[in-house]
Amino acid sequence: MSTEVIPAAEICRQARLSRDARFDGLFYIAVNSTGIYCRPICPARSPAEHQVQYFASAASAAAAGFRPCLRCRPDSAPGSPAWQGNQTSLRRAMKLIDQGALQDGDQTSLCARLGISERYLRKLFAQHLGVSPKQYALYQQILFAKQLLHQTKMPVTDIAAMAGFHSLRRFHDAFKQQLQLTPTQIRGQRMAQHSAVIELELSYRPPLAWHLLLEFWQQRTLTGLEWLHGEHYGRLIDWPPGHGQQHGWFNVAPIAGKNALKLTLHWPDHETLLPVVKQIRRLLDLDADLQVIEQHLQSQLGASVKTGLRIPGVWSAWEAGIRAILGQQVSIAGARAQLNRLLVLGNEQTKPSAVTADTPELTWRQFPTPAQVGADELLMLKVPGARRQTILALADTMWAAPEQHPSQWLPIKGIGPWTVAYACMRGLSETDVWLGGDLGIQKALARQHAGFDAQTLSPWRSYATLQLWFGLADSPTSTTVQGE
Repeated sequence: MSTEVIPAAEICRQARLSRDARFDGLFYIAVNSTGIYCRPICPARSPAEHQVQYFASAASAAAAGFRPCLRCRPDSAPGSPAWQGNQTSLRRAMKLIDQGALQDGDQTSLCARLGISERYLRKLFAQHLGVSPKQYALYQQILFAKQLLHQTKMPVTDIAAMAGFHSLRRFHDAFKQQLQLTPTQIRGQRMAQHSAVIELELSYRPPLAWHLLLEFWQQRTLTGLEWLHGEHYGRLIDWPPGHGQQHGWFNVAPIAGKNALKLTLHWPDHETLLPVVKQIRRLLDLDADLQVIEQHLQSQLGASVKTGLRIPGVWSAWEAGIRAILGQQVSIAGARAQLNRLLVLGNEQTKPSAVTADTPELTWRQFPTPAQVGADELLMLKVPGARRQTILALADTMWAAPEQHPSQWLPIKGIGPWTVAYACMRGLSETDVWLGGDLGIQKALARQHAGFDAQTLSPWRSYATLQLWFGLADSPTSTTVQGE
């Protein structure tokens, strides 16, 4: 029996009647008379209350026999269920499944990676989602395929591969079984087109302070790896994250009048498209429910809380760790200079077509992999020898164990709690990271928040850290945000 956490029935009723975008993705509305489930923002005429049921996830609505609405497109809703802040094992399992763990392996190997039993894994999914892990994985594939059918003109065969289906027959059967629709019914009469570049909409639940994310990235953008122009942000990426077997790039910018960003993505490997898009959403922190988070932060930070501030991610924990090491005890500009020197080790790439024509011709490079860093003496870095050795030791560790969590880096000489915490916050987008030892955080607390108790802000201490960093940047005595 599912014990999904959704808002109270009266709140759900008010949210659906007002089409409140702040609740988009927090619950779904299933209509008994039509057999369809919708998002709270659906433009269709609102049904009577006695005709509706509320579900916490699209997967659980489908498992109950409802099919998705073709107007509001539940596949495009942001995520962030209410339990996301405190169910660590479930969150890790969902992340691994999103990365293809049940496509490339089985449930037994997934549980071995999680360190839990198959029975406990099934219990977690049943309790919080109302479906099994395999049902969840299949439905994520189907919803992603549905999004591609709606928003692109790619051939159905390509979409099936991109969504992780190894045969077209299996793809059609899954659609009919799960959605009670065929791919042709969803697409309509549009002609298929082949293209190397994919354009999708990445929805989010407002608010989103896009200008604050751009401000943060602007100070840390690495030449030839990332770019910012106007309201656009983009960068080169690889897969698996930080290990460079597949390469591409993405560019994102707000869509006027919508709670969504336009994603332009060049990605050559069809089979890993779904986890790559999930990783981009993670980097942009688009599944955060900031209404809940900011209300929680105001208990300690009060009116100083900035609206819409999200975690500005980087592509991998490996990259975040290197940024943190080279950012120790130096200014942001100093760390950036060293990182730009390190980029010479990365694979050269052609200039992305998303970059504006007036951008000077550069040598575009991927962030170097652990293997590339470990094979070099790093003499290009103007840092103490001990810091070079720390980077080389981390490279060796990550080359030997690519999936190692940053918490396991502490035995490496030169890596302390601050470096680990920074890598967790920006490289993994963990929500409960507290950088209390950071000099900038200490200054902000001394100036604004005497008697501050960080523990009360769990599980959203990463957002508190960022709020204090940006608060310090607003100080007349400070011109930069602290940290790398």
